[in-house]
Amino acid sequence: MKRSGVRTPGARTPVALAVPALLAVAFLTLPLIGILVRTEWGELSDHLTSPGTIEALRLSLVVSFWALGLSLVLGVPLAWLLARVSFPGKALVRSLVLLPMVLPPTVGGVALLLAFGRRGLLGPWFEDAFGITFPFHTSGAVIAATFVAMPFLVISLEGALGGLRPRYEETAASLGASPVRVFFTVTLPMVAPGLIAGAALTWARALGEFGATITFAGNLPGTTQTLPLQVYLLLQDEPEAATSVSLLLLAIAMGVLIALRGRWTGTPTDRRTRPAPAAGPDDPAPVPQAPPVSVSGLVSERSERFEKSEESEESEESERFESKEGAERWALHAEVTGFTHLTLDAEPGTTIAVVGPNGAGKTTLLRALLGLTPRAHAALRLGDTDVTALPPHRRHVAWVPQDGALFPHMSALANTAYGLRAQGVRRAEARREARSWLDRLGVGHLAHRRPTQLSGGQAQRVALARALAARPRLLVLDEPLAALDQTTRAHVRHTLRTHLSGFAGVCLIVTHDPVEAVSLATRVLVLDEGRALQDAPPVEVTRHPRSPWVARMLGRNAWPGIASTEGLAFDGGGTLVASDPPPPGTPALAIVAPEAVSLHRDKPTGSPRNVWPGTVREITASGSRLRVLITSDQAPDLVAEITPQAATELGLADGVSVWTSVKATETTIVPL
Repeated sequence: MKRSGVRTPGARTPVALAVPALLAVAFLTLPLIGILVRTEWGELSDHLTSPGTIEALRLSLVVSFWALGLSLVLGVPLAWLLARVSFPGKALVRSLVLLPMVLPPTVGGVALLLAFGRRGLLGPWFEDAFGITFPFHTSGAVIAATFVAMPFLVISLEGALGGLRPRYEETAASLGASPVRVFFTVTLPMVAPGLIAGAALTWARALGEFGATITFAGNLPGTTQTLPLQVYLLLQDEPEAATSVSLLLLAIAMGVLIALRGRWTGTPTDRRTRPAPAAGPDDPAPVPQAPPVSVSGLVSERSERFEKSEESEESEESERFESKEGAERWALHAEVTGFTHLTLDAEPGTTIAVVGPNGAGKTTLLRALLGLTPRAHAALRLGDTDVTALPPHRRHVAWVPQDGALFPHMSALANTAYGLRAQGVRRAEARREARSWLDRLGVGHLAHRRPTQLSGGQAQRVALARALAARPRLLVLDEPLAALDQTTRAHVRHTLRTHLSGFAGVCLIVTHDPVEAVSLATRVLVLDEGRALQDAPPVEVTRHPRSPWVARMLGRNAWPGIASTEGLAFDGGGTLVASDPPPPGTPALAIVAPEAVSLHRDKPTGSPRNVWPGTVREITASGSRLRVLITSDQAPDLVAEITPQAATELGLADGVSVWTSVKATETTIVPL
């Protein structure tokens, strides 16, 4: 990746742009050089240590730091409001924030005088109620400096907040942190660069304020005469001293700018990412790569081999941690309305895989349960508690986003303890329980590391530990394994399966991976356009999918149509003969496994009832077999799965004409 500002080798700068740019640099630089050239260096020390200069410097520091404090107290909430809240007149408020930056300083001083002066709108009230008179008082200089300097803080911090993705704050809320706690423990630390940049610019601008101060507060030595005002007076009688004081202000301003290194707007904390550690002592031993297994084979394995081991594994986990005798358990009842519209009931210990095409409403469902979206509303009951009216941080619904959303400014241990601390658990106890959860998930030795020092699998396990440690009643996982490689995914999948088996609540997992849906879930919820198409055990969904998308996700051919006496009439024309079709006229879905599709170079004869000519359009590898996409004018596109040897014998290649055949007994028709 090319670094910003680095010239591309061989590129030539256009003269038409270079000359004006150099003139601009000269125009900005010459006045500064003038100060350096005209400074009486031999008398510089005397000028800067004179009583008047020292007093003006002291007053400037007092005024500028008070202005900075007021800007932080008032400007930080204003920046958050502009960045995160939509309200009528927002554009007008932002314009008012920017106005002091473009308003002539003397006009700003007049405006302040008419607002806070003795005859202003609020001046008489302040004087009568508190005995405060702002003009010709140090407090007036503070108000003037705050008025012209605070916009720098607001604009800088608003930009940083706008660049901070809200998933960190939403995750913190799901762990039980109140909005105020989220703001101070997550939001502010993550936008610290923008806050620091804005604060530095605000202080520097307040230190150099002149026009509004002299117009509103006057120029009284020891009271309102700051360094800029002293420069103005010295120019009349002692121009050499004025040049020396100007050099001091120039040095301070340049020091601030150099310290910021051009970070005017600031961005959310973006710590330099270290390369993820390679597999070693920090990762489990690699899992040997096995040939891909079909989803139907995985279902069989889950129903036979895994279910036997699950019983002993579950009892072992229940002895190790949460499944204590008499522990409270939380069933789920949710009625979701809006874009996603469904009713969901689940007993404690249920894991539901939520699947469907993009835009089906999967994430909207999760966010509705969390109380984080206006697109859908969930009437939610967990156990005996109705949490519908509660804010997200009081629902006990923990969320693990796709990337984990670990707080980058905290260690793995602090991340895991965050939910417990937010719920009022003492620090020592929270850290002890957090470390226990990290140990259970095999990452306890990484407790001191920051998220950027963790590999993808390690980070996901820390995110899972953080969610489980928060003692949730409902756990929602949004594609938690999508970003992991196959080896790491297998480890994390096993960890999830192990710990969800002893979970006392309900877990929802959004996934596009059929292996995850089958291996982790006790139920599969199929969504499309916000509606539930199917809610059944994985075995049932695998054998009889009611959605073309799910069938294709499982690697099957799926064709919608209308049932006929012989089988299915395709929506796009053509007929599929099936052995056991539903009643004629029923909307249905035909499911054919790719391995049930036979390919021939000549038209086959014999038992197949479904025979179509077609053309090979694509050949892809799938483990030890090949998947061949065939298009036809007489039937929808279909996929056949054959061995490489068969492909060689048939001479298959893109564009080759073939015949396809499917037996009626190999076709399943599912009513919709």
